[in-house]
Amino acid sequence: MEELNKEGNLEPSKPEESNISQSPVGSPNSTNSTDSFHSPDSTTPISSPDSLNSTNSTNSTNSINSTNSTNSPTRYNIAQSLAEMAERAPFRRAIVFPAGRDEQDRAKFFQLTFAQLNQLVDSYAHGLSEYGLKQGDRTLLMVRPGVELIAVAFALFKIGAVPILIDPGMGRKPFLQCVAETEPVAFIGIPLAHALRTLFPKAFRTVQKNITAGKRWFWGGATLAELQANRAESAPFAPTTTESEAAVAFTSGSTGIPKGVVYLHGMFQAQIELLKVLGVGDGEVDMPGLPIFALFNPALGVTTIMPDMDFRKPAALNPAYWVESIQTHGVTTSFGSPTIWKIVGQYCLDNQIKLPSLKRIFMAGAPVPPWLIQQYTDHILNGGHIHTPFGATEALPISTITSGEILAETAKLTDEGWGVCVGQPLDGVTIRIIPISDEPIADWNDSLALPPGELGEIAVKGPVVTRLYLNRPEQTANAKIRERDSVWHRMGDLGYFDQRGRLWMCGRKAHRVETAEELLLPVPCEAIFNAHPDVSRTALVGVGPLGSQRPVLIVELNSGVLPSGAAKQRLIDELLALGQKYE
Repeated sequence: MEELNKEGNLEPSKPEESNISQSPVGSPNSTNSTDSFHSPDSTTPISSPDSLNSTNSTNSTNSINSTNSTNSPTRYNIAQSLAEMAERAPFRRAIVFPAGRDEQDRAKFFQLTFAQLNQLVDSYAHGLSEYGLKQGDRTLLMVRPGVELIAVAFALFKIGAVPILIDPGMGRKPFLQCVAETEPVAFIGIPLAHALRTLFPKAFRTVQKNITAGKRWFWGGATLAELQANRAESAPFAPTTTESEAAVAFTSGSTGIPKGVVYLHGMFQAQIELLKVLGVGDGEVDMPGLPIFALFNPALGVTTIMPDMDFRKPAALNPAYWVESIQTHGVTTSFGSPTIWKIVGQYCLDNQIKLPSLKRIFMAGAPVPPWLIQQYTDHILNGGHIHTPFGATEALPISTITSGEILAETAKLTDEGWGVCVGQPLDGVTIRIIPISDEPIADWNDSLALPPGELGEIAVKGPVVTRLYLNRPEQTANAKIRERDSVWHRMGDLGYFDQRGRLWMCGRKAHRVETAEELLLPVPCEAIFNAHPDVSRTALVGVGPLGSQRPVLIVELNSGVLPSGAAKQRLIDELLALGQKYE
């Protein structure tokens, strides 16, 4: 029997009593490296593994300048796309950012056209070059999301310097460790960031050039305003290629200290091409729920609407401001986590608001519950579609599926514990399922690829796949597999292909639960219990060492109130019944 503790957690009351975490995605003998599935669409003939390789199609990789293949490097700089847009559509809005509220509590905005943004980028590029920054210089960039983030990042791209993007919300200790690991030679940051540098100088010991975005106090160096050169001529592009280092972005750190992921200019180019395939392109209006996605928009000819929110605290989002921005600017596409879209969706329902301008919503960052997709399809969008792309900082995007297919085919299977379907591999991306192992794999062998229906770790290869973690050789060895001049990335996620070549994701490899009898996977198991009407969300965790773990289900209730007495026992019984239904 399971009991709810005072925090609302469902935990075993006695070691010898049964556990409730069962699902169709799990099998006996969890020490085996693979598990077989009876696929939900088993009437379809099983495809060979080769048929899942989307790079076999005639229209897949030819238009993408692969940086993860034997193609020779070519001259390319991500910033040249902005210069081209400034020439082609100089008066189109490039970026719109919030500037407070007026007396009637209406939003005020500033904006820059593509010509103005490109001119600002050129002025920063001139100033940064004259200050001594050059191609290859890793530069820690800590400015607020908005025009400065985009303009300074593109100026760094243009001169060949390498912006380092770290989420300061990860906590002081991991943040300082990440700074020290990247060994930046330059630092561009707001005053508060420079104050942190003076308090913890060891992490910033390699920094030689300091630039303050705002008022400089006692720490010296230059300011961005001082470096903003007043010049009419364009700044020259550094002689970068598709193989040149472009940026360092950090992972979320969900399974440990965040890792620095090295991006090349060619990888950005490939990501832009894939976004075009997804329908994001010239003339669109985007409002990103993550500031890093704003960096792609100038290269796509997309207008960026910066939302009025604290990106570090998406759960504290004011949905009225979010909706106001969509309606004011005619936003056509928007990316955000399920957390954001749940808050916005409830606000729209409560106020009977529709968002007809939205052609597409990208929901990613966590499994997306089918009910949320149904909510937007039925009540909020007007013919728009929802995409749930799959990927990671190390490889993004690699697959996607749209709301129509989810609601018509896969949602019911997700609720029954088959995992979350993340769709077909995108053009130019090769995905394989390999045996579950926590050991490094140095070299790729085709025998690693498992057939459809077998559970394993998701591995991906293609032009959007990064090659290494910066100054983390052990983590690089654990996550990368060499294949001649290419690199496979082990996603750290478990999943399988169904017989139609669709990828199903079942949770993080590090979060799997291995008992003495079976393998339990978080995403499939949690989906079963999340279907209970009183449950907001659940988390499956394993207590003890792999192979002899005890599964524990942590439950968060919609009410936030712990039931007692008969109500508590009824909830426990109902959850147990749900688990037993899918044993």
